[in-house]
Formats: sequence, structure tokens, C-alpha cells
Amino acid sequence: MLRILILAFLGVVMACNPASSQTRKGKKPANPDITWQATGKNGAVSAGGSESVAAGLATLKKGGNAVDSAVATIFALSITDNERFCFGGEAPIMIYDAKRNTVELICGLGTAPKLATQEYFAKRKDGIPAKGIESAAVPGMVDGCLTALDRHGTITFAEAVQPTLAILDRHEKTWHANLAVTIRRMIEAEKQSPTDRKRGLRLVADYFYRGPIARELSAFCEANGGLIRYTDLATHVTRIEDPLSVDYRGHTIYKCGMWNQGPYLLQTLRLLEGYDLKAMGHNHADTVHVMTEAMKLALADRDAYYADPLFVDVPTELLLSKKYADLRRPLIDMKKASQTRQPGDPVSGKVLLEKPPLEVGPGGPMQDTTTCVVADKFGNVVAATPSGFNGVVAGKTGIYLGTRLQSFNIWKGHPNCIEPGKRPRITLTPGLVFKGGKPIFAISVAGGDLQDQTALQVILNHLEFGMAPAEAVTAPRFATQHHLGSFRQTPPVLGSLTLYPEFPKSTFDDLAARGHKISVPAKKGHLADPSVIAIDQKTGEFRAAGDPRSKRHAAAY
Repeated sequence: MLRILILAFLGVVMACNPASSQTRKGKKPANPDITWQATGKNGAVSAGGSESVAAGLATLKKGGNAVDSAVATIFALSITDNERFCFGGEAPIMIYDAKRNTVELICGLGTAPKLATQEYFAKRKDGIPAKGIESAAVPGMVDGCLTALDRHGTITFAEAVQPTLAILDRHEKTWHANLAVTIRRMIEAEKQSPTDRKRGLRLVADYFYRGPIARELSAFCEANGGLIRYTDLATHVTRIEDPLSVDYRGHTIYKCGMWNQGPYLLQTLRLLEGYDLKAMGHNHADTVHVMTEAMKLALADRDAYYADPLFVDVPTELLLSKKYADLRRPLIDMKKASQTRQPGDPVSGKVLLEKPPLEVGPGGPMQDTTTCVVADKFGNVVAATPSGFNGVVAGKTGIYLGTRLQSFNIWKGHPNCIEPGKRPRITLTPGLVFKGGKPIFAISVAGGDLQDQTALQVILNHLEFGMAPAEAVTAPRFATQHHLGSFRQTPPVLGSLTLYPEFPKSTFDDLAARGHKISVPAKKGHLADPSVIAIDQKTGEFRAAGDPRSKRHAAAY
């Protein structure tokens, strides 16, 4: 029955999907061959805007590897998906290097400027603002992408941004033309090292972070009430880390570190290991209930503990341990939905934290982001989640700055309280799934606090319920707001549960009887925006898909 519903839904989607028919303006799309799912054996890309996917695919076809393709896609996304991601934003990049057989995490996230103190924002009536220039973190995406190319890529910066320049040159917005000029200036810096690709990449980084662009960004911020200064840019460092992981029923799931919400998905999987989800049935009321209740417990820990581990002693190993999950699992009542936030105490080995931090902030709208996953014929796989929104254009540079500082709070003593040089605990959470020591699934999701709620369901749709990527990203989903919001600390909606209207009435009634406060998605009519690639290690086939409800695109060859 589920498959019939999905197929019927997809028929409607394809009839109205801009990538498969025409744009809203009635013009033919630039890439009519790129839709929302694709299969191939040479390479695959799944991301946001179709032109960005085309950029990534073209890079693969020219002989580039997955990192080359991902970087080309990410730079292009800063234009095609500009309302979700900007050139001055951030992008955590997770890379599987097939030659070395390693998984590496390139942070791609900037820090709070030296002027961004708790005292500064505490004096403001509304704390850290949701829009404008004051909440801009140091841009991290540019150096993150350059670092990825340096360590794993084969192409130059000029080659990586060629599709972006082609997109910019076709548009008419003033900042498009200005950004094109800025990018070409960066290319000129790279040309000072015509024979040494790696040195050229570092010259680009120096030009942006320690050269003329840094001084222009600093001058603009100083003149317009921003907090970023030249020294913040000049001392920026892109951190290269080992990702965190847990084993789940013979699979290894990799997520970002504790400066990221991703580890709560790992905690949730630990809790769910105690249940036979397959026997419960896909999207059965029991399955929805237990997954929601497990997420509530993991999210409570996220809100209490997660922060930049360079500034805070986060009990990472304890939070991700089986012992801690076993301790916490009995809190899940299969007959009753929790109505309270319940962080635990892994350090003391207690099921509940005695005096949990339950502050809330002024709140702000859930922010969007965009997605990027790539796999190549060499065996390399990349998952990245680029973001940046609601900021301002820095003068004639054409560079949009984001507002990532709003992911901090201003509560003294809290792990995620803002400090100069500290990374905010962000929602951007790419992931990789391995089996037998090799990657079988890559995922990136847009949608703020919904990212890992959606990622959990899509991953389990594939692992537990055997769904192909196209089914996994389009199956009906659910979500809860039983947590602190990650943007200006929006108060939780305790006991909340949002269900897609495709769920049968009996499921709505069953879950409501357990105490869940039921709603259906508003406005967009869907929850978050996943992009995935499944890799068949036996046949070498890639199956890519992006949720067509949110204009995710995919291509392969």
C-alpha cells in the first residue's frame, strides 16, 4: 500500500516539478535532463539547484573526483540556493578517501569574532539577532572548500568556480556582478603559482582571509555595525577532524563532532538498538512512537551538553556509549508520550540530570540550508551541508555574510554560550553509512532542527526497511519540536508530533491516544529536504535521489 501511495505521489510531483517540465516563468529549464533521481556507475551528484548539480556532474565527467565535484557544486549552490546558503557562510564536509580508506571531516565553520562576547549581546534587547550584520561568524565555507581541494582534489580553484562564474554572468542582480569580480580577483591570486596547484590554492586562501578581501570585509563590517575584523579573518583556521561514529546492526554511521547536532542521531540509534523496528513495521504507530521518544531523549542531551569541544569538556564517549543508552532506554514508555525535557547525567551514571539547564530564548524562525552529496568511480564519497542566510552583502565584494552566531546562546555557564573564537553548535549535519568497511550510503539534509530527525528516518528507511533512495526520501515523515530550537533558542513544544497527512487516520488516532500533540506540516507541506546516494559495493551502481517536494535534484552517469 505504501509503495502505491508513493508512486501516486511521485506522479503528481513529476507533473509539477520544475526540473521535469518548465520554470515558473515559462522558460525551458537550463538542465531538463536533471530531475530528482538518477542511476549510474561512473559518478553521481545529489544537491539543491539543478544548475549546481549540473556543475558537479560536469566536473565528474571531465575526470574530476568526488571532492572536485562537491566543491564545484558547493560554490555554485551559493548562487542557485542563495536564500539558503551564501558565499560567506559555512559548509561541514565529510570525505571518504578510497585510496587511504579513511573518513575525514573538514569543519568548514567559522568562529565568533573577538568582539562577539556574551556581555555585548546581553546588553541588546533581543540578544543575538536573527538577521543583519551583527550575527555574522567568520566565513568558513571558502577555506573549507580550498582545504578539501588541497587535501583530496585534483583541480584548481579557477576550475572549481568556472560553473559559478557562468551562472553569475547570466544574472542581473548587482551583487552577482560584484561577486563575479571578487572571484576573478581570487583566480588572479591563484595564477601567481601557475605550476604548483596546492600553493595556488593557499594563495587564494591568503587573498581571501589575509589579503585585500579580508581588509574590505573588515572595513565594511566596522563601518556598518558588524563585529568581524581583519584579525578574525587572518587567524581563521579550518579544522580537520575524525568524525564520530557508532555501530548499528552491522553498519557504521559517521556524523560530525560535538560542535554539531549530528551526534544526537548516533545517540538515538543506540537507544533504538533495543527495539525490533523491522518487526514493528515501517511507519507503524509503535515505530513512530519509539523513534520520536528516543529522539526526545537524545535531543535533551544535545541541548544540555553539545558545544565546541575546544572550549568545553563534552562527555562525548559517555554520551555515545551503549552503557548510557541502556541506562536511558527505560525512560521510553511505549504507551505514553513524554511531556518533559529529560537530559541525562552520563558523567555520574544517572538516568536524569539533577538540575538540567531548561532556559529558553526569544526564538526565531527555523532556517533553511542546502545539500550536497557526491560519489565517484574511484570509490570516493563526499557528504556536505552548506548553509548561510539572512545576512547582508558586504559592500562591493558581492559576498553575502550569514548569521550563524544566532546558533549560540548568551547564558553564562552553558556549554554553548557565545565566546570569541568559539564555534557555534550548528545544525548542519552530513553523514555517511558504511558496511563491511566501505561506504554504502551518503546523506545531507536541509531544514534546521529537522535535519537529523529526517536523516534518521531516511537512513532507517534504507537499512531497516529496504527502501531504494527514491522511496526513502519520499516516504511520509514525522517530526517533533520537543527540544530547544537551534536559532535564538526557540522554546520547545513539549509532546509535539507532526505527521505527514499520508499517514492513515488510525495512526493519527493511535498516537494522539498516547498523548502526542498531533499536527500536520504547514506552508511547504513537507519536513526538511534530504539528498542521498546509495552505493552498491558489489555492482558499483550509484542510486541518487533528492526529495522532489523541496526541489532537490540528482544526476548520475
